[in-house]
Amino acid sequence: MTVRLVYVLDAYCGWSYGFARTMAELTAAHPGLPVEVVSGGLFTGDRRRPIGQYEFIRDANERITDLTGVSFGPGFERLLDEGSFVMDSELAARGVAALRALAPDRSVELVGALQDAFYQDGRSLSDPATYRALAERTGLDPDLLVAAFESPNAVAEAAADFRFAAELGVQGFPTLLAVEDERVATLAVGHASTEEVTRRLAALR
Repeated sequence: MTVRLVYVLDAYCGWSYGFARTMAELTAAHPGLPVEVVSGGLFTGDRRRPIGQYEFIRDANERITDLTGVSFGPGFERLLDEGSFVMDSELAARGVAALRALAPDRSVELVGALQDAFYQDGRSLSDPATYRALAERTGLDPDLLVAAFESPNAVAEAAADFRFAAELGVQGFPTLLAVEDERVATLAVGHASTEEVTRRLAALR
């Protein structure tokens, strides 16, 4: 059986946003390597609170920028300053599921674009208009993407993603795993450079 990567992230997780560049470089360097993108449930239940209540975010974002080079755009900074925006990982996971359904071979790229919509432009990942705009930028059918986001299948897929992440024992986002048959090896948790992930992947082979 071929090795596949399982990439567990949360679209509202700053560290997952910082890891998007590594994932883009990795998939570009290994175009034939299957990657399964799975959403984790970071902001669910009683963690679904206004962003202003998470005082660690500014300091964490500075560390993310230092380590990865990503920037946080003015739209996101306005949300952080205003403080009332509520991050809902279940709805974000529906968005990931919709993108995955429409263009499975572009999942890593499209989820990176979804993260940009939040962390650059400050767009809500709960809002169908965000997915319409994303579709227009990335060459997808806007009506199909919005319909997929609002579908019962996206609800079921989001729940299935959360269960799968838990079954894999994932406790932090992002987590990148290499899976072959019953073997599961961890390639990255939180942060790793493309070179580090590539070395770990080569060692498995």
